[in-house]
Amino acid sequence: MTLTQRLTPPGPGDEHVGDAAQDDSCVSVESAHPRPDGQDRYTISEVVAHTGLSAHTLRWYERIGLMPHIDRSHTGQRRYSNRDLEWLAFVGKLRLTGMAVADMVRYAELVREGDHTYDERRALLCATRENVQARISELRDTLAVLNFKIEFYAEATAVSERALHPA
Repeated sequence: MTLTQRLTPPGPGDEHVGDAAQDDSCVSVESAHPRPDGQDRYTISEVVAHTGLSAHTLRWYERIGLMPHIDRSHTGQRRYSNRDLEWLAFVGKLRLTGMAVADMVRYAELVREGDHTYDERRALLCATRENVQARISELRDTLAVLNFKIEFYAEATAVSERALHPA
C-alpha cells in the first residue's frame, strides 16, 4: 500500500478497508519498484544500486535494528523485498530531517511493536517535524542573506563596469 492509497478514502467494494491500521509500511512517497510484488527478491548489490546506500550501511542498519528482519536465501544471502525498499526510502527521508539514529531505531522498534505504539510514533514524528520547520526557517533566513549579498555584488559589479567603460 502506498501513501497515496493510504490517504485515499476507501470506495465501495474496497476489500482492504482495514489494512491501513495493520499496514504501517511507512512509505514516504510514491515509488516505482523495480519488480512487482511476489517477484521482489533483491540481492544486497541490487539494493545498493537502487538506493545508493552502501552494502556496509545496509548491514549496519540491520545490525542496529533500523531494518526489520531481512529474509535470507538458502545460502544465507540477504534477500530484500519491495517493502524493504519502501522502508529504506522512509529511513532516507528521516535521515534528511536530521533525526538522530537512536530516534530512528526507536521508531523502527515501535513499528515492530504494533499498533498500540501509534501515539509514541506520532510524537517522535511531530518532534522531528518541529525541528525540520525550525531548520527551514533558518535556511530561509540564510537564503535571504545570500540573496542580499548576491544582489549587492551584482550592483557593485555593474557600477564598476560603468565606471570603467563610460557610455
